Amino acid sequence: MAGNDWINSYLEAILDVGPGLEDPKSSLLLRERGRFSPTRYFVEEVITGFDETDLYRSWVKASATRSPQERNTRLENMCWRIWNLARQKKQLEGEEAQRMAKRRLERERGRREATADMSEDFSEGEKGDVVSELSVHGESNRGKMPRISSVDVMEAWANQQKEKKLYIVLISLHGLIRGENMELGRDSDTGGQVKYVVELARALGTMPGVYRVDLLTRQVSAPDVDWSYGEPTEMLTPRNSDSFTDEMGESSGAYIVRVPFGPKDKYIAKELLWPYIPEFVDGALNHIIQMSKVLGEQIGGGQPVWPAAIHGHYADAGDSAALLSGALNVPMLFTGHSLGRDKLEQLLKQGRMSKDEINATYKIMRRIEAEELCLDASEIVITSTRQEIEQQWRLYDGFDPILERKLRARIKRNVSCYGRFMPRMLIIPPGMEFHHIIPHDGDMEGETEGNEDNPATPDPPIWSEIMRFFTNPRKPMILALARPDPKKNITTLVKAFGECRPLRELANLTLIMGNRDFIDDMSGTNSSVLLTILKMIDKYDLYGQVAYPKHHKQSDVPDIYRLAAKTKGVFINPAFIEPFGLTLIEAAAYGLPMVATKNGGPVDIHRVLDNGLLVDPHDQQSIADALLKLVADKQLWAKCRQNGLKNIHLFSWPEHCKTYLSRIVSCKTRHPQWQRNDGNENSDSDSPSDSLRDIQDISLNLRLSLDGEKNEDGATLDSALDSEENAVDRKSKLENAVLTWSKGVLRDTNKAGNNEKADPNTIVNKFPAFRMRKHIFVIAVDSDTSTELLENIQKVFDAAGPAKTSGVVGFILSTALTISEIQSLLLSGGLSATDFDAFICNSGSEIYYPSSSSGGGPSEFPFVVDLDYYSHIEYRWGGEGLRKTLVRWAASIVDKKGENEEQIVTEDEQSSTSYCHAFKVKNPALVPSVKELRKLMRIQALRCHVIYCQNGTKLHAIPVLASRSQALRYLYVRWGVDLSNMILFVGECGDTDFEGMLGGVHKTVILKGICSSARALLHSSRNYPLEDVPFDSPNIVQTAEQCSSDDIRASLVKLGVLKT
Repeated sequence: MAGNDWINSYLEAILDVGPGLEDPKSSLLLRERGRFSPTRYFVEEVITGFDETDLYRSWVKASATRSPQERNTRLENMCWRIWNLARQKKQLEGEEAQRMAKRRLERERGRREATADMSEDFSEGEKGDVVSELSVHGESNRGKMPRISSVDVMEAWANQQKEKKLYIVLISLHGLIRGENMELGRDSDTGGQVKYVVELARALGTMPGVYRVDLLTRQVSAPDVDWSYGEPTEMLTPRNSDSFTDEMGESSGAYIVRVPFGPKDKYIAKELLWPYIPEFVDGALNHIIQMSKVLGEQIGGGQPVWPAAIHGHYADAGDSAALLSGALNVPMLFTGHSLGRDKLEQLLKQGRMSKDEINATYKIMRRIEAEELCLDASEIVITSTRQEIEQQWRLYDGFDPILERKLRARIKRNVSCYGRFMPRMLIIPPGMEFHHIIPHDGDMEGETEGNEDNPATPDPPIWSEIMRFFTNPRKPMILALARPDPKKNITTLVKAFGECRPLRELANLTLIMGNRDFIDDMSGTNSSVLLTILKMIDKYDLYGQVAYPKHHKQSDVPDIYRLAAKTKGVFINPAFIEPFGLTLIEAAAYGLPMVATKNGGPVDIHRVLDNGLLVDPHDQQSIADALLKLVADKQLWAKCRQNGLKNIHLFSWPEHCKTYLSRIVSCKTRHPQWQRNDGNENSDSDSPSDSLRDIQDISLNLRLSLDGEKNEDGATLDSALDSEENAVDRKSKLENAVLTWSKGVLRDTNKAGNNEKADPNTIVNKFPAFRMRKHIFVIAVDSDTSTELLENIQKVFDAAGPAKTSGVVGFILSTALTISEIQSLLLSGGLSATDFDAFICNSGSEIYYPSSSSGGGPSEFPFVVDLDYYSHIEYRWGGEGLRKTLVRWAASIVDKKGENEEQIVTEDEQSSTSYCHAFKVKNPALVPSVKELRKLMRIQALRCHVIYCQNGTKLHAIPVLASRSQALRYLYVRWGVDLSNMILFVGECGDTDFEGMLGGVHKTVILKGICSSARALLHSSRNYPLEDVPFDSPNIVQTAEQCSSDDIRASLVKLGVLKT
């Protein structure tokens, strides 16, 4: 129903004229007897013009009804149904208009506040390149990198890159991915994105300076898919044997690596993959760490070779890439391919589904949150066209083109952005391999391909499969290559062809609509579109003029293009909106002129290639006229063909990869770096020969003050660690930051009356003890009171039994408490710091270990901090700028009681640290949700992870990629603690980061009856619903309702951790 503004006028006409079918002899067809029926006309236009499947079936039944009275009754009922649809559509449009107005106001307010914080108005220099100045191929027309236009230029560039040996990780989770014979069109998840990521990996693997490329995807070993999708690894052989990579190593090249996650032996749609993302992240993390070690032995001189970048494709892979990027502290790139907010807007405009129905069907809100996280975490967001930036990305809270230009200008001038960050939008069109393509000048009348030296080869089998449909196969072929999806607008194309007699006389139409065996086995939407097309073919009597083969291989597609070019045909993409349009480039490479939609990427492609015409996809007559013009005018056809062939090299994969790699190497280098280097630190944690020799480790030897006050030099530290605004060398920055921080710690220690000197150069510690454990019990129960938390800790200790005393099992306490609160908790419960191997506190923003040199007295501070973790999570931390914004926000949250106002949220300076801004919440029922608060921060370009904790009475803002679950992954990266050997203990509910801890390869024990009171209060504040958590996983068990130590032990036995 989208765009049917004329719907009310037709309804009025129906009411004025009546059904028009009262005469029993009147015909249902408008063409018969010259009688006009508004009812019939309206229904036909609405039903056949749009994907209203249910209404269409009703119309078919009405048309087939013999009784005029019954027929009239059915038609009248349909009119009322359509009227109701129109009413719902207008209601949804009104709600959408209100949402858009609210979004504009929020963005304008956020922009004003950000500008005020940065204390200056937009200057001419800060206006920068407006979006309209951006080139289709790069950043902007000013100062853009010279193009690869010749072999000499490429070789010169290649020589400059030879010394680099990059490791690049690409991620694409959904669909079926393999290197050869891709089943494109098999389902909605296996389409253009699959081909894009495979070809990108293959092309990058042959580029100079790239040693290895891994394309990570899901391993599928299901009976209904080919066995090849279950292979753990597949090497992508280069298309071109003349590769630029001269030095090939044992592990070099491009590979598809399939990581098992999700339901075993089952291929599932992308909408159902969300609960299993953490499991993929853990598996991918293991692969990357192992591969980094292997590459380190081959090319790194024994030091791990970490990925230069992790690149996520689509929202699900972007979510995974963000978590991996945070766990490894390496740069992240993101390509959306298709964006959730844009899809939501389009579906709401159609008026067929409410927002709740859309979310239930497509998990659209989970997808949108993942895309917002990608904006938070990405260094670069790669787009294909300007339209993607101007009309799609600007819908997101985390991206504002105006604010982005201001921040970019300030960074160029080395001016502080006050903790604000915005990803860089980079336009790089997808590439294509052209070396194997040889456009032919032969046609169906006279073959010119064969001669004495090169005899003509037999026609490809797909040619006969197509031409068997045609009465005259020598006519020019109009080729459309798309799934039978309503968005692809194939029905309008068929209608335009069927109603234009001159076009039908001059050309044939070929529709390549994926692969199918039986229409009944197709998805409901696809089968509906295909049935509509078949009925149109019958309606316009297009037999002998339209081809629609049931099957084709991916390897047949080039031959299909060749056949269309040989007949001097035209390629058409009539989609309502086309994000890019890779098939247009492919067709141009074979010498096919194009007719394409004017909405989206084809505009940029046409600007570069100048090889066809753009049309309004809603204008049937415009489509017919453009096709007829190209088919009938041979000179215009030849000119468009020549232009396409001349300019096509601008879309080659080498061109794409050159720009891509140039941007990657321009990113600030980030990878795991430890202040202590030891050859055995990443050895197998289960090895009995694991060394525990003493080390000098600054990150494990700083003594902290017992009072827990915030470091007075926190602002200085924030400034010193502002990695995107300072040109100072990273190593010296970190050293200065540690020095500043340690001075503050020592001053606080002396202020508290602790006279013992903390000299990081003399105190000796050992490796964390958990490297020797067989299992690690992570106690992450978010109890409401200290007494309840102590009880739960003791229950877990008792359940471990002899395994605790023998040292087989170690313990980690993971909580929102500060380290001072943890010490008070341990003292009140008679516990020692050495009962635990590590402490994850402040909601995952800090990690401490027990100090082996502590005397254990009440005045001692028996913990040492992991400073490496700070440098690991500091990425995009807003520091003091974020704190000031949060304080201003907190002041606006008040409870009005008559004339008095009580502030609900207040800053908790005592609990705050340099990487955790803490606030107290007096009335949790009156504060906005986590989603709303994070939205407010994103609008102002502030990136953080916001968590309500301690049953909603505390609010923590920590670095965007820090969390309690990420802290566990850090321990794996830092110390080699196997995630699969961890057992997580949680309550029935918990802090608003609760859902993020449940998934993964670790095992989870849910303590029934614990923290259940937080469910109702905090559930609506979560990042995504608990329904998206894999509670049916075999790694998750629940105890009995009483939750005694025996119940916990029984759950551990069930998981195979303990023996009976």
